[in-house]
Amino acid sequence: MIGISEVEAAAELIAGHVVRTPTLPSPGLTTLLGAPVTVKLELLQRTGSFKARGATAKLLSLSDKERAAGVVAVSGGNHGIALAVMAAALHVKATVVMPRSAPARAVEIAEAAGASVRVTDDMAGAFALMAQLQDEGLTLVHPFDDPLVIAAQGTVGLEFAADAGELTDVLVSIGGGGLIAGVAAALRALRPDVRIWGVETEGAEAMSGALAAGGPVPVDLSSLVSTLCAPAASQLTYDHVSALVHEVLVVPDREAVQGTLDLADHAKVWAEPAAGCLLPGARQVLERVGEQARLGLVVCGGNATTGDVMGWAERFGLR
Repeated sequence: MIGISEVEAAAELIAGHVVRTPTLPSPGLTTLLGAPVTVKLELLQRTGSFKARGATAKLLSLSDKERAAGVVAVSGGNHGIALAVMAAALHVKATVVMPRSAPARAVEIAEAAGASVRVTDDMAGAFALMAQLQDEGLTLVHPFDDPLVIAAQGTVGLEFAADAGELTDVLVSIGGGGLIAGVAAALRALRPDVRIWGVETEGAEAMSGALAAGGPVPVDLSSLVSTLCAPAASQLTYDHVSALVHEVLVVPDREAVQGTLDLADHAKVWAEPAAGCLLPGARQVLERVGEQARLGLVVCGGNATTGDVMGWAERFGLR
């Protein structure tokens, strides 16, 4: 299990390479949801998501031999962007494997940063190719199944705990579970009374599937939210979530897209549906705990284009 000492060590390691993102009260979301809301704006992180933290920590930990071999990662979008950009900054050659469902912009940014991008038919194929390239000698930078990556993602929670006012409930999106595992490790140490809630989208239910089965299991992926589409949780992330997280909520894609529109209208931030899903999740939390709750939302990323969001909104008949 990752502890606060590992998170604090990761914070020292990545200091100067990543941004301490703003933690702010959101009057607009407070009015919308009917309870006080504080946001951690991780979409303002380098590369547009929290993923820069874990990628940077792993890259800085490499031996000379590993740096020379180059690195490989699999990604639904944000991890690939983060690895490509941060590897270029640290002069390490990167290969990124993405499924065809990944946003075109993610592929473009990774290629522009100098990474070699390999595209597969689906996420399962992407993980298989990643494993093959690792066997061929590239150093794996896993998006979530790595203690150092989890500890570095936990620096989001370290900052949130230090910078936020009173909170009763914190909501974190889940793909493979690296972010929530790290945030939960930090918050459990620093604010033990705060409940931590995970949010997934329907068709990207790796963690809720693992919790139901008592351990990681393969899941069928159908969600349009590619950045949350992990084919399975890892034992490491499952162990942290099962021990530290109050509950994992699941919301429809349509509500996640509506959440993106609501974040733009009411919080004045341009987030992606992986963050938009937090708003319907917050409504579920308020139904369970009451309006006396004081909510914290980790707005994890903003790497969706206006065209992406307009297309999704039209698909679901949203305005």
